[in-house]
Amino acid sequence: MKVFTPKEVAATASDKYLGVLVAAKYARELNALPLERSPYGAVKLTTLALAALTSGQLEYRLVTKDRPGLE
Repeated sequence: MKVFTPKEVAATASDKYLGVLVAAKYARELNALPLERSPYGAVKLTTLALAALTSGQLEYRLVTKDRPGLE
């Protein structure tokens, strides 16, 4: 089992918290795929998502949402 340190995650994201949030969102996307077409086998999706993030395979962008009533 691969263990990802906060420094590894922070190296590819702006900070470790954002990196974990991005990896969790990607793991949810992977989980939505049909199981019969999944090429991942027994690898946990969170581990796969963190590996993709720390290796640079996963690209993301931050989108700000407009909230009504705030100026």
